[in-house]
Amino acid sequence: MGKLVRALGLMSGTSMDGIDVAVIETEGESLVVRGPRATRSYPPDFRERLLAAVEDARGLQARAARPGCLAAVERELTERHAEAVAAFLAEHAVAAADVDVIGFHGHTVLHRPQAGAGTASGAADSMTVQIGDGSLLASLTGIDVVYDLRAADVAAGGQGAPLAPVYHRALAARLPQRPVAFLNVGGVANVTWVGEDGRLIAFDTGPGNALLDDWAQRHTGKPCDVDGALARSGVADEEVLRQYLLHPHFERPVPKSLDRNDFSLAPVAALAPADGAATLALLTAAAVARSLGWFPTPPALWLVAGGGRRNKHLMELLAWHLEAPVAPVEAVDLDGDSMEAEAWAYLAVRSLAGLPITYPGTTGVPGPLTGGILARAPAG
Repeated sequence: MGKLVRALGLMSGTSMDGIDVAVIETEGESLVVRGPRATRSYPPDFRERLLAAVEDARGLQARAARPGCLAAVERELTERHAEAVAAFLAEHAVAAADVDVIGFHGHTVLHRPQAGAGTASGAADSMTVQIGDGSLLASLTGIDVVYDLRAADVAAGGQGAPLAPVYHRALAARLPQRPVAFLNVGGVANVTWVGEDGRLIAFDTGPGNALLDDWAQRHTGKPCDVDGALARSGVADEEVLRQYLLHPHFERPVPKSLDRNDFSLAPVAALAPADGAATLALLTAAAVARSLGWFPTPPALWLVAGGGRRNKHLMELLAWHLEAPVAPVEAVDLDGDSMEAEAWAYLAVRSLAGLPITYPGTTGVPGPLTGGILARAPAG
């Protein structure tokens, strides 16, 4: 067994609701000791600036470019992450010196991998951009930071997402059910299938909460459809659903990934608020159900993480479409809010050790590949 490393993970997801913070201890393999975790919400004004940054990033032609408001938002995002780390460590009476490394996701503002994963051809046209200054974060926190964990995979011909599957495999080692599926319903939904032999298949299934959240914000002034109440009160439009499911993503072979903006609200624009919400919730569930065709055998259990697990209506739709046990990850003593932050902590440890973080079955990269950039904290 390798040396246990204490790592802190930071995740700012496509739902743009805030920063998830979590600490784990791991050797980067099967042993994971989960520690405290917390969420620090973004204030509404910063969320608006972050949304504007995503819009400014649409025309990026170079990963290092920071046009429009991107540079200012990147610095503010990094400073907010540093504040989240400081508050978290103070709350849990942990000294910065007792944390070996931070796994820093940053925030994805553009994700445009090439259509054909598995080769480096066309990689020049591929790009994934996560804003967040790893060197600045290391300086502000006094802790080494591993960041930019997706870029090497995309440069090698992979999709650059999802990256949590190798962590899901470590968590699955303690579960009696196999195969098991970990479904993360964030802004975009993604699934990891873990086979009895540890084989991994992973990909983005389709829209998660992003469209639902945007629709709820537009029609109710609230950042999400609480408990799925709005969707439950409406009637899904089957023709609009059919239009959504004609999207090329659903016919692409796995592994495959999506950008938050690959789907829009245009098809539901003419619907009543409740009917639009019902249609979008059904879209998320129907897209997940389509993932079954890519698995060698159906999962014995679906474990749901991310904000979507709190949407009771969506969870009922998932159970109906999947015809299998569906439960929030809390049912097996995990935390659906912190799982991605924990994954980034785990990936940072594997990066430091030079271990693979992506595989042909998870991103389409030609072979197992490590990744990430290490930013050292200033000495002294």
